[in-house]
This record gives sequence, structure tokens and C-alpha cells, in this order.
Amino acid sequence: MGQQKIKAAGEYANVPIEQVYQQFKTSAAGLSNQEAAKRLTTYGQNTIQRGQRQSQFKLFIKNFTSLMAILLWVSGIIALFAGMLELAIAIWAVNLINGIFSFWQEHAAQKATDSLRQMLPAYTQVLRDGQQQRLDAVDLVPGDIFTIQAGNSVCADARLIFATGLQVDESALTGESVPESKTVAYHPGDGKFAETNIIYAGTMAASGNAQAIALNTGMTTEFGQIAQLTQNQRDNVSPLQKELNHLTQQISLLAILIGVLFFLLAIFFVHYPIVKSFIFALGMIVAFIPEGLLPTVTLSLAQGVQRMAKKHALVKDLSSVETLGETTVICSDKTGTLTQNQMTVNHIWLPSGEYEVTGQGYVNNGQINIGQQAYTFGQLHDLDLLLQISVLNNNTTVKAPENSGQQAKILGTPTEAALIILAEKAQLDRPALQAKLPRQQEFPFDSERKRMTTIQTVDQQPVAYVKGALDGLLAISTTILDNGQVRPLTDQDRQQILAADKRYAAAGLRSLAMAYRQLRPQTTWVQADVEQQLTFVGLTIMADPPRPEIYAAVAKCHAANIRIIMVTGDSALTAKSIACKIGITSDQARVVTGDELTNMTDADLKAALSDELIFARVAPEQKYRVVTMLQSMGEIVASTGDGVNDAPALKKADIGVAMGMTGTDVAKDAADMILTDDNFASIVAAIEEGRTVYSNIQKFLLYILNSNLPEAAPSVVFLFSRGLVPLPLTVMQILTVDLGTDMLPALGLGAEKSEPGIMAQPPRSHNAHLLNRRILLKAFGWYGLIAAILSTIGYFLTNRVNGWTMANLATGGFDYRQATTMTLATIIFCQIAAALNCRTQRSSVFRIGIFSNRKIIGGIIFEVLLLLALMYLPELQIIFNTAPLRGGEWLYLLAIPIPLLLIEEARKYWLRRRSTH
Repeated sequence: MGQQKIKAAGEYANVPIEQVYQQFKTSAAGLSNQEAAKRLTTYGQNTIQRGQRQSQFKLFIKNFTSLMAILLWVSGIIALFAGMLELAIAIWAVNLINGIFSFWQEHAAQKATDSLRQMLPAYTQVLRDGQQQRLDAVDLVPGDIFTIQAGNSVCADARLIFATGLQVDESALTGESVPESKTVAYHPGDGKFAETNIIYAGTMAASGNAQAIALNTGMTTEFGQIAQLTQNQRDNVSPLQKELNHLTQQISLLAILIGVLFFLLAIFFVHYPIVKSFIFALGMIVAFIPEGLLPTVTLSLAQGVQRMAKKHALVKDLSSVETLGETTVICSDKTGTLTQNQMTVNHIWLPSGEYEVTGQGYVNNGQINIGQQAYTFGQLHDLDLLLQISVLNNNTTVKAPENSGQQAKILGTPTEAALIILAEKAQLDRPALQAKLPRQQEFPFDSERKRMTTIQTVDQQPVAYVKGALDGLLAISTTILDNGQVRPLTDQDRQQILAADKRYAAAGLRSLAMAYRQLRPQTTWVQADVEQQLTFVGLTIMADPPRPEIYAAVAKCHAANIRIIMVTGDSALTAKSIACKIGITSDQARVVTGDELTNMTDADLKAALSDELIFARVAPEQKYRVVTMLQSMGEIVASTGDGVNDAPALKKADIGVAMGMTGTDVAKDAADMILTDDNFASIVAAIEEGRTVYSNIQKFLLYILNSNLPEAAPSVVFLFSRGLVPLPLTVMQILTVDLGTDMLPALGLGAEKSEPGIMAQPPRSHNAHLLNRRILLKAFGWYGLIAAILSTIGYFLTNRVNGWTMANLATGGFDYRQATTMTLATIIFCQIAAALNCRTQRSSVFRIGIFSNRKIIGGIIFEVLLLLALMYLPELQIIFNTAPLRGGEWLYLLAIPIPLLLIEEARKYWLRRRSTH
């Protein structure tokens, strides 16, 4: 049974807990097993339901009903009416194979996406009939009492009953990377999901433990509601799908116009009978439809998907590959995408001095520098004490990577993990220190005090170690540790400390203050009595460092005229600091906070987006508005996200990019692409790949169209000679070129690497099309025209060698078959040169390496071998109307590719010279 909506969890935040028990007909002992079973029937399982997918049958049929596919079905029918049964069957077979391949490729991508799904936790601890039980999380129901410990995912929207030091990572909902403190006492907090006594499904306990009552489960949770909104959004037609539809219309119109033209010429010029003229015109229409285009596009996109997967980008839909190449704006998160999501201490400030800390991340790969020397624990009293506080006032565990390439795992908070690694850099043995200075009591961190206190036994005496926000901790400090001596904390000291903190904050760094206090021995202590008259020790300065490869990736985006807009839940100061540091914006960029964005009109937002801009303290759902506005301004938008609230923006964007390592399953489902390494540089690599794919599609479109004119020329000669010149090329030989010899070199062009300078060009215009004037002129007025002339010469030359004159050409037998074979062979050898010439638009093919694309070289070898098989195998000679060629004809053929290659190199050289002047 589907779930029934009760009330939003936040509405229970300020309700006394006893009333919550009453409303859910439960108690502190939990539900009975019998009642829980009834509620499971009423509310359904605690799962996030997937959006209703199209059936596999519909997905399969979709691959046979695109405009290009329909054109090929119709072409087969036309060929059938024109009496070309073999061609009709071949065209339909190509369409069928292409459809099956496309379905298989997208099905494989979807399976890979599904394998990344990690929904709600598998198990939870719940009270049923007053007894603690281990329960499958899908069976949790509203009214259940369940427990949460550090490292647990929260499996329902719930109200806290009790909590000890609970900090919850809500980044899946809010985008904020810093864990939020949760307490039983109600405080409204700042923004959505900020109630201190409510926890939400899809978030994770970073530290502490708690017990809570489940309020909403499954699709009625906030997580589920956002997922449902995303599932209801319609999929947009990708730019490539639109472009292929436009290309199909262009090709169809071109073929029909040519067919009509030749139909009229056949009737009024040649005086052909209407029926024969009609069949001839149908043949011309089929000749000008590139039957190999659709499978070549599909295979090229599939190759792009495979190359992107090697660059940590999993693309779910083939057409999304090319859309990446059109991207003009990237809306990117900060934490984990631009940065490493590994908080790192980089400076220590003490009243006696400032120390640099090297290394990054949750691994011991650096040191604390004192002058030119590395500091080791035990060398400096003040620094020793700061490190002692860092590791003893700490509930986090860092698990080192098991294998190279893996990341360390933390159980706790990023801040405490950074402190542990800091101590390791000084060779401090934490377990030994914990044994030597055992903990007696703890006052957990909470959002009001903004500090945590532990009481340790030091030299048989209790000592309070305190860490927390500077403003609150400085206010309760009365003395300061300076060069091993404790002295009164003066106003000058306070100004010096605050000035240092302000300097670090201006650089986007976070500070954490450390202090201590000697206590009198007793059994237990009261928090208010302990947290006063502290001795200030110093500051640890930390930040989430940028990824090392981000600088080059950002520079590449700027060179490619791709704009990057940071959209983060972090503070304005930190966001701007990182944006300026890695080169996304200048220091003149405007920072718009979430509150400001809420109050902005669409006109204000549009005006702001036309200039340098950073969005900070922005809720993920506000990203949807930003993406929508950018699209209304004509931008092609890629948007990143990992939380459930990012899903609507991911779905709305032209390319939604989800994080594979930290992303929620709702985000992954909504996205078009998943980054398996959560790295911004992978987006840039994917964009470059997308541009390459589009460029390659144009290359093999040019290559395939090249052969259309020489294929049609024999029919034109036959028509205008009024039948005196027999058809120099048969239907099966045309088919050999379209679906045989052209295919592998075309696929090789689809695998061509990025042409030099491809990321130094702006994104292509929305008005640009795959089939443009340049391609048509090159295909029909240059490559195709040369091939048509040479193949016609070859046909007449073979007739001449065999003793036939212009007035009396061979119409059958061996000589005719040999002449048509010569026409076919000439077209193939012209295409050998064309395959090499099409590899670049302006660059010299010798610069990129004439043999660097092994697939093209393999394709050329294949088409020569296929030609030899057609010539010399008797069975194929019968089917394709071919015959062996003599030595003289082979010399003619071998003389074709090199001059054509050099002529094209000269043209490209002239173009390069012209563009530099």
C-alpha cells in the first residue's frame, strides 16, 4: 500500500515529546511487533521508490523510431519499389543492428549506474515490545523508536528523544559540508532542515549517539518528497537528438530535391518513360542517403562513452556525450568537487610564534616546520600541549587507505580528522597518549557553546582540555600560555589573537581555538564550573585544500570560453577565497548569499549572472533557479550535485553531473553523468571529449558524403548519354561502398583524438549544425568532385584498354564487369585519401602522426582486402558483378591517394597561413 503523508517532520520540532508519543500512539518502549506489522501494511516499506521507468520494450522500440531511423526504413521501401531488393534488405539490416546496439549500450550504462546505488542503511537498531532489535531498515515504520551511532545513516525523518554529542552530516540535503550539532532541546536554527532536534533520512551521524522516534518514512520523508519531484520532471531532448533530427530533415530534403530534379530531367531531357524515370529518381534518392551514418554516429558516441569512463565519467545516455561539448556554463559545488573534501591543518598559531604545516589530506604526508627543521612531539612545550588537546579532545578515528589509490576513511568529523593527522605529522603516538592520560568525563560539542571539553588525568591530576570557536572560547579565557609560562590574558593579547584570526579568515581559512584548565580532584564535574577561567593555548588553522589538478582544469575552461559559477553551501568568505585561489573569478567577483538570492527578482538575477558571480550559503534547491535562469539566457548548463536536494537542478540542467563517491542515489538517478572520482577536472575532460565527439561526427559525415557524388555520377552519365553509356556502377557495388568499405575508416574517424587547440575554441553556436555549408562544399565540390572525375576516367580507361570505344562501350560480360570494378576501386582509393584528409580540419595530418590512428589504418587495410576479395573470389564476383584488374589499372589506383593527400595538405597550409595574417 502506498504511504500516506502525515506532516512534515519539522512541524514536530516544537511539540513536547509526550504529545509526539500520543500522536504516533507509541511510547518510550517502542511499538509492539503486532502494531509495527499493521503500520508496515498501512505506510508501506521505508524505501525511496524509483520513478516509473519506461518498459524495456519501449526503450528498445525507441531506438528504431528516431527520424534518422525512420528515414532508413523509408529508404529501404523506396529501394524495394525501385527494384533493388538487395539494397532494401541491407538498409533494413543496418537499421536493425544499429537499434540493437544502441539499446545494448544504454542498457549497459544503466546497469553501471544501478550498481552505484546505495540507498538507505541496510539495518537499524529499533525498540519493539521494549526490546532492542536489529531490523532491516525497509521495515521501519512511523512511531518506531530507533537508535543512531556515529557512522550510521539516518533511515527516517525523526524527532530526537535523547542525544549525546550528536553531529549529523546533512550535506545530502543542505550542501553544507560541516556537520550540524543536534540536541534534544529545540532551537529553530538558520534555514531549512536546521531544527536542532530533528534528524532527516539520507543524512549521516558523524559523531555521538542518540535515540529518536520515526516521524516519516520512505517517500514521505523530505528525501523522498524531493526524489518524487525529480521523478515527475520530463526528460529534455538533447541537443544532439535535435541536431540529428535536423540533419535527417536536411538529408531527406536534399535527396528528395535531387530525386525530383532527375525525375524531371529524365522525362523532359532524356524523354524516358514516366515509370522508368520514377524508378531512376528513386534510385538517386537512395544513393544520396548515407545509410552508414546512423550506426557510425552510434558507435562514435559509444566509443566516447568508453573513453569518458576511463576518465572517471560514467555517461548514462549516449547523446549526452555530445551535449557536454556544447557546455557554456558549469555550475559547480565547492566541497569535494573543486576541493579534496579532506580538511587539512596548514598553520598553527601560538602566542610565541606561527608554524607552517605541510601535506594535504587524511594521510601523514607532511611535517610541522620550526624554521628549517621538522618538529617532533616533545621538542616544544606549548606546541606539545596544543597537540595533546587536539588528539585527546577528539572522538574521531581515521582509518588509513588499504591500497594505493584509495582514500582514508574517517569515523567522525572532518575537523577532528585533520587534528589527528596534524599530530601524526609530529610523530605523536595517540593510543599511547590516550592510555597515559585517560579521559574521565566529556562535555560534548553543541551549537550553542560551539566547543567541546574533555577531562583527562595528567600527572594524577584532572585537567580540562577545551577546543572550539575562538569567539566563545576567548570570552571564557583569563590566562594565556606563552613560551611555557602562564600569564594573565591582556587586551593586547586578545587583539593580537583576533587580528591573526581575521587574517586567516580573509584567506578563507578556518580557525579552531585550544585551551585548558587545571581542576580540583573530584568524582564528577559540572560543565558551567569547568568552562571558565581557561588558559588560552593557540589556534589550529585549517582548510579543505583545492584539488591539485583543479588549476589546470579551470584554466582550460577559461581558454574554452566556458564559464564556471561556484554554487556552494559554504560561507561567502571561504567560497570567494577558493574561487579566487584556483582562478574561477577575480577578487572583484560579487558573492550572492542564499538569503539575497531569495529576495532577488528574476531581472535582478539575470543582471547579476551577466557578470562574475559566486553563490554562497545557497540551499541546493536554489540551484534549480540559477540553472533555469541561465538556460533562459541561452546557455548550455552543466550542473554538479551530490545531495537529494540537488536532484531537481541536475534533472533541469542540460547535463546533470552527480558525484559517484559521495552522491545520493536520487542525485545519481537524476543526473546524465556520474563522476566516479567526484573530481571537477573529470568534467573538463568530459567536455573536451564531447567537443571531440562532435568534431568527429562532422569528420565522418564529411567522409561518408564524399562517396555520394561519385556513386551518383555514373547514374548521371548513364542518364545524360540516354543509355549509350552503360551504368558504370551497379547497385550492389554502391552498397559495398556505403556499408562495406566506408564503415571501418568512418569508425576510425569517430575514435580520432582531440585536434590540437580544440579547448582553445569557444563552444559552438546554437545555430551551428552538423551539416553546414563548409561540409557540403568540401564533400560535393572538392573531395566528391575529384573522386567522381577520377572514377569516371577509370571506367572509360578500362573500356579503352579492353578495345571499346566511346561510341561502343561494353554492356555485359567480363569487360563490363572489369570496367565497373575499376569505377568501384577508384572510389575506394579516393576514400583512402579522404579518410586521412578528414582526420583534421586545419592541422597537418603529419603533425598529429599519419599512422597515429590505428583504427583508420586498420580500416584502410580492411577496405583494400575487401576489394581484393570482391575481385578475386568467384562467389563474390557473381554477387557483386566484379572482375580482376590488370597491372595497369592497379598502377592508376596506387597513384591516387598520395597526390590527393598532398593537395589537401597544401589547402590546409594555405588556411593556416591565412588565419595567422
